Amino acid sequence: MEIDRRIRDDEYPNANRLSKSLEVSRRVIFNDRDFMINRLGAPIEFDRVRGGWYYSDKTWVLPGMIVTEGELLAFFLSVEISKRYLGTSLESSLRSAVEKISKGVKGPVTVDMDTLRSHYTFSAPMLISANEQFLLDIHHAIYGSQCLWIRYYAAYRGEYTERTVMPYHLNNVRGDWYLIAFDKLRNEFRTFLVSRIENLKILPEKFIRDAKFSISDWMGSAFQADRGGEATDVSIKFNAVTARYIRERNWHASQKVEELEDGSLILHLKTGGLGEVKRWVLQYGSGAEVLSPESLRQECIDEIKSVAGVYGI
Repeated sequence: MEIDRRIRDDEYPNANRLSKSLEVSRRVIFNDRDFMINRLGAPIEFDRVRGGWYYSDKTWVLPGMIVTEGELLAFFLSVEISKRYLGTSLESSLRSAVEKISKGVKGPVTVDMDTLRSHYTFSAPMLISANEQFLLDIHHAIYGSQCLWIRYYAAYRGEYTERTVMPYHLNNVRGDWYLIAFDKLRNEFRTFLVSRIENLKILPEKFIRDAKFSISDWMGSAFQADRGGEATDVSIKFNAVTARYIRERNWHASQKVEELEDGSLILHLKTGGLGEVKRWVLQYGSGAEVLSPESLRQECIDEIKSVAGVYGI
């Protein structure tokens, strides 16, 4: 700040001289001086003989990083949320970053981090542990447009496969990391759960990103973590009680809500992740009913019959 520089140069600045040289009002200068005194603890005094300000304590230093209460609160919340949604594998790196930033903060800090922890709590989702080094390697491969060799566990088949992929994007869904990549084995874009990658290598082979590929379009046709096949129109009816909870959230970018007179609603959306939609709908039990497409409705009926059989109904 200019006030600090001129005080240290023993110029004994005052509001009149500073307002003229900086072409601002005297009120602006006084506001800056008051901020330095009241918020930064600057030991500014007025020398009547020299007609200007000076530091009564020459050892005082202008803080290298000025942090407001709101900024510190936002920083704390981001740290606590990141520890839970980045995954425990990155906790050591996150702690190191926090320590480095904290060391750079000088001067008065109006919010104590330990006190804040007694005011806020975060419940982490049930995460599948992801390998920290894999995440870093994937990041470097995406940045450098380099192919990856991966040994991947396909849970639906219960077997490992080896394949070469062109990595495009990392997506975090409910705390779990997914890699969106072009799979040379299948000759199409696929989604891979990072925690199911048993091993990977960054290959020297470079690839040219497909300019027509849009991550927003790709994610737009997915439902939560599942993209599935071609986007399909889906309609789901929720009874009056369940509808209260459905209204609270935005479930999909394409969703449209059709309100019914009895308090129930029909949720319309377009997605290719029908497998995830089926699992999502079934968690609401009798509170949700798939109206279309017929194929999804039939899958839900078959699943319900299967569950009934398990319980001997």
